[in-house]
Amino acid sequence: MSKEPIRVGIIGADTKASWAGASHVPALAAQPEFRLAAVATRREESARSAAEAFGADRWFADPMELIRDPDIDLVTVAVKVPAHRELVLAALAAGKAVYCEAPLGTTPKQSEEMAAAASRLHTAIGLQGRANPAVRRAAEMISTGQLGRVLSARVTATTFGNGPESVTAYEYFDKAEAGAGFLQIAVGHVLDVIEAVLGEIAEIDARTELLWPEVRLVDTDTTTAREIPDHLDAVAKTASGASVGIQVLAGVPADQAEFRLEVRGTEGRLTLIGHHPAGVQVGDLTLASDIEFSAPDAPVATGTGPTAAEIWKGASINVGEVYAALARDIRNGTYLTPGFEHAAHNSRLVARTLVAAETGVRQLRRSW
Repeated sequence: MSKEPIRVGIIGADTKASWAGASHVPALAAQPEFRLAAVATRREESARSAAEAFGADRWFADPMELIRDPDIDLVTVAVKVPAHRELVLAALAAGKAVYCEAPLGTTPKQSEEMAAAASRLHTAIGLQGRANPAVRRAAEMISTGQLGRVLSARVTATTFGNGPESVTAYEYFDKAEAGAGFLQIAVGHVLDVIEAVLGEIAEIDARTELLWPEVRLVDTDTTTAREIPDHLDAVAKTASGASVGIQVLAGVPADQAEFRLEVRGTEGRLTLIGHHPAGVQVGDLTLASDIEFSAPDAPVATGTGPTAAEIWKGASINVGEVYAALARDIRNGTYLTPGFEHAAHNSRLVARTLVAAETGVRQLRRSW
């Protein structure tokens, strides 16, 4: 590819509470390597408004037209998870590089299908928490032995999602068929950061709970049934042998939000801390340690989209790091950015976690 900017088309860049508008748009704007060439939604009015608000060159009311556009190099898929498969497979068939939000598919099988279709095309998956500069530095400290042998780790994580109240637009997150619930999103991101820092999870035992089986939709004052868990306790063992205690809490108010990863080694300790209400994948993290370390790199993007809600402040930080890595791969012909194979791995890990929780509960009940 030439040294001209990489031309990006975003599917799902709506101006109304859009994740793409809050994260992808400012992440691209901060990097001259990219140009926002087009946006697409399912409606002409929203597509036109998004192009005007975000400064895109063109707009499409049919996402497939964006995918077929020869002037698009990279397709970003930022829509509801059940729609990922059709759009991603079409973009790959068109020979485009693809950045898709996580989870990639509604099931591990779907994710594996898309990973297989990617072949040697450049892909990136929206497990952006591992791209945070502080996470990368922590991983480096551990991999180079600065903490000595890792003895144990403890993780607590929160999200404002999947609590006792929601809105109609987010109701689908609580339906099992959507494949975009608490486990796939909140837990999936947490497990991925753990693996980024401590290495691949080799074993996991878990317990899930459904704390709020009935959810109030505040915009319509109605209720809906939640079909998926909204709480996780787990113990994992990484390939290095380190044991990790994990707790992920849903429905946590913004003023109580916290992600904390504490690692204890024979030569020292480190801690990663974040306070974004949406979880570890959104916003920045702070690294602290009782041993000396080089400060994390400055993020390439820190802004927020022009139509973004205050709750998404800082959303471009980690997404920007993914785009920066993807640009390097596209320019250099390398494949270092975690892509669809990694997405399939994360999907399988989440599925294993759910099976561990279900199997453990059944065995415990039989023992009574």
